[in-house]
Amino acid sequence: MKIKYVILMCALVVVLGFKSDKPAYVIYGEKGKSVQYKDMLSAALSADIVFFGEHHDNPITHWLQLELTKDLFEKKQQDLVLGAEMFESDNQLVLDEYIQGLIKENKFEADCRLWPNYKTDYKPLVNFAKENELKFVASNVPRRYASIVYKGGFEALQGLTDEAKKYLPPLPITYNGELKCYSDMLNMEGMGHASANLPKSQNVKDATMAHFILQNWVAGNTLLHYNGAYHSANREGIVWHVLNQNPELKIVTITTVSQVEVEKLEKDNKGSADFTICVPETMTSTH
Repeated sequence: MKIKYVILMCALVVVLGFKSDKPAYVIYGEKGKSVQYKDMLSAALSADIVFFGEHHDNPITHWLQLELTKDLFEKKQQDLVLGAEMFESDNQLVLDEYIQGLIKENKFEADCRLWPNYKTDYKPLVNFAKENELKFVASNVPRRYASIVYKGGFEALQGLTDEAKKYLPPLPITYNGELKCYSDMLNMEGMGHASANLPKSQNVKDATMAHFILQNWVAGNTLLHYNGAYHSANREGIVWHVLNQNPELKIVTITTVSQVEVEKLEKDNKGSADFTICVPETMTSTH
């Protein structure tokens, strides 16, 4: 009996050692204390809108996005709506047709302006929506219109046709240049990296995503939105636009950071979201 006990204890030490020696990620709460995945899931289940801020090339982020999607669906079923920065609003029809089984996958992939890492990182999410008949919102601004703003400011959008304006929020675009996510871009100008319209082109993306998120959310639903971490960190970007229009919504934010060591969240990474997924800087990239 004593030998069996010693063997069991040795095995436990080995398992715990492997578990804690090289963690692939740690989830932290808003105050910087580590929490469990189930805490993040519980918060997401009670939210109206969840913003999942990713590092576009991080495999841990994409795996957790899919896991959270599956677990939310288990509880919410058809009251779950998905949405993503990676799909532009003028591709909504093609995305709908694929999810509804009206067109084949090769036609969908040919007709949508897919990101280079679509097949590894976003295809599982789209196909999960297809398999379970979930609405998937193509929320982002068509990139040509962001380019118009970068070159000519918000005023340049007025020259678009009424048909084109359907893929944008109502004009004029709301803009708060004092938000840190935008003012930081302006501060780059002295280093020769940015034009005065750069934060405005970022803002038109955020405003458009907020617009289509709100158009597709109804009371009782949870809308899970996948976007780059910068678009929702510190409840700015998309989140600011959403709450500016509907401050009563219950929002949960998730962000991603990378550190040399993940066992303790660095001061600069605390407080930017309700939940922070901390991954090692050496994590393999998806592209």
